[in-house]
Amino acid sequence: MDLSKIGKFIAEQRKKQGMTQAELAEKLYITDRAVSKWETGKSMPDSSIMLDLCKTLNISVNDLLSGEVVTKMDNYNEKLEQNLLEMVKEKEKADRRLLTLEWVIGILSILVLLIPIMIASYVPNLEDWQRIIIVFSGVIPCFVGFFFAIKIEQVAGYYECKHCGHRYVPTFKAATFSMHMGRTRYMKCPKCGKKSWQKKVISKEEKATNE
Repeated sequence: MDLSKIGKFIAEQRKKQGMTQAELAEKLYITDRAVSKWETGKSMPDSSIMLDLCKTLNISVNDLLSGEVVTKMDNYNEKLEQNLLEMVKEKEKADRRLLTLEWVIGILSILVLLIPIMIASYVPNLEDWQRIIIVFSGVIPCFVGFFFAIKIEQVAGYYECKHCGHRYVPTFKAATFSMHMGRTRYMKCPKCGKKSWQKKVISKEEKATNE
């Protein structure tokens, strides 16, 4: 998506409604700094606020994502399709970045755990209670790190059922407690109800099956 074009469009529509950045921000319960970032093309309005923004500016979501008022029906449908595809692509890019971050968090969590264990094991003249405290100083942040890594694993991308090809986002409980090998997890498909080793995929588009 062209953030610069969308930003200029937001600014134009805001001025058309006779509002300052501060007044628009007040109506949306956000800061005028956030509005400024939109209008300068540095960021996009969050999905949770898009509907309220469009209502305030008297435009459609399709207009907002297009960076212009879309009028003709043929052009409207074409723009809508383009915007939906762009949103899918943006989500896939974001999911890939998150999954890379997951590996970073996982590696750092292991290091945070191993370093205190090494210190407690090999530094001489430490009392037992001191060694325990040192080890726990690594255990707690390690568990926090793994929590965030699993949360990323759950929400970034989808899992694909081996039986029916259905792609879905599992619950946090399922992602946490299922058997797994890397990013492949043994889970129950919510669509067909069968259990299988399900691989992590980025795209939502499902494969056709012969079953």
